[in-house]
Amino acid sequence: MTELTVIVLAAGGGTRMKSKTPKVLHRIGGRSMIGHVLTAVGTLEPARVVTVVGHQRELVGPHVSELRPDAVLAVQEEQLGTGHAVRIALEALDVPPREGTVLIAYGDTPLLAGETLQAFAASHRAAGAAVSILSGIVANPHGYGRIVRDEAGVVQAIVEEKDASEEERAIREINSGILAFDAAFLLEAIGRIGNDNAKGEYYLTDAIGLARADDLTVAAHAVDDALQTEGANDRVQLAELGRELNRRIVTRWMQAGVTVMDPATTWIDADVVLAQDVTILPGTQLLGATVVAEDAVIGPDTTLEDCEIGAGARVVRTHGQLAVIGASATVGPFAYLRPGTELGAKGKIGTFVETKNAKIADGAKVPHLSYVGDAEIGEGTNIGAGTIFANYDGVNKHRTVVGKHARTGSNNTFVAPVTIGDGASTGGGTVVRRDVPAGALAVSGGPQRNLAGWVASRRAGTAQAEAAGAVPGEQSENGQGLGGDPGEQAES
Repeated sequence: MTELTVIVLAAGGGTRMKSKTPKVLHRIGGRSMIGHVLTAVGTLEPARVVTVVGHQRELVGPHVSELRPDAVLAVQEEQLGTGHAVRIALEALDVPPREGTVLIAYGDTPLLAGETLQAFAASHRAAGAAVSILSGIVANPHGYGRIVRDEAGVVQAIVEEKDASEEERAIREINSGILAFDAAFLLEAIGRIGNDNAKGEYYLTDAIGLARADDLTVAAHAVDDALQTEGANDRVQLAELGRELNRRIVTRWMQAGVTVMDPATTWIDADVVLAQDVTILPGTQLLGATVVAEDAVIGPDTTLEDCEIGAGARVVRTHGQLAVIGASATVGPFAYLRPGTELGAKGKIGTFVETKNAKIADGAKVPHLSYVGDAEIGEGTNIGAGTIFANYDGVNKHRTVVGKHARTGSNNTFVAPVTIGDGASTGGGTVVRRDVPAGALAVSGGPQRNLAGWVASRRAGTAQAEAAGAVPGEQSENGQGLGGDPGEQAES
């Protein structure tokens, strides 16, 4: 559609949101509302996109430019109605469109689908209309402009609610706000739109009457799914649209071959990608640009944002962000994957494990109660329970490297920077401050000492002392009995 210009109106204040965030930047389904609209507009491949900004343009403008760098930003300093906004948009173009189609959309209709815009634009061209209206039939038309037709069904005008008679307010066919114009007609008509109405604003819909007065064709393209044209003016409406958007996304993925055990408790953002035969268990949120490969099982009670999950992986009761999980790997329950986590194929991040900026190779395991930060763990290595990778010296972060097929003991602390070689081991409770050579065993604790009679002398009269007194053969502090050789110590 090389002759298509799209104008997106996003200058309003959205005061009913009661928010410091501009209305069109409120998010559902992983995108801002205007982000959803720009995505739909993009399917048309328009020659030009103009976004009209006004209220908090210092926030809205950069967001639009980030999503669509080629968009022209037109500033509406004073919001004087949709007709005024479109005039500002046309003036912002170096060369205003003099042929083809100009499509007008709104930045707060997040359910709008690209397919609907494509059908609307095609219908407008086929009708040879000066103006076409995207309309919808709704149960409650309050707040919307009504489409007024004659007895033959020909569109006569759009009447805003504030200016509508009681009879006109009963009409349930509404103007979605989305209009398509013949470019030449719009350029000529925009200067003729006046502001003689209850609000003193320039209504773009007045162009309908001008077209009729010029004996030009006015068409209406009714959309079966009127919710696509619904706007969100407050947080209640935003939540309702968010819930409906999520229902549509979840339904689409189930129809594509994904098993969703409980759609009511499953939330999937618009940019998430799921393969066939993925299974999603209750209480799961898949956010951002998360990608899940075939046969993976996610959940229950799991939140993944911008994560990549490999085929056949299992992720349960886990919170993850910017993490990569390999094929057939297992994560959780109660794992926390922070950005930079990479788990290889058939690897494991287990219960109550937190990882950050950590590369854990194929088949490597961190099963229990550990923190792995700024680390590299080699293939086939097992990290003992309760291990801490002490990566921070109070000023800088440092990295720990553990080689292949190493076996580290429980309750270890690796004081970075440190390297544990391939095939090395560490004893339980070891604090590793120096590099461990390949194949070596590192231990840092001294021999165990047993202090005989300690309970009897320090806990006399307690149940503990009573239990201890019932045990025969009290041992000495060196573990050999009262007559043993104090020089015999455990080998260190």
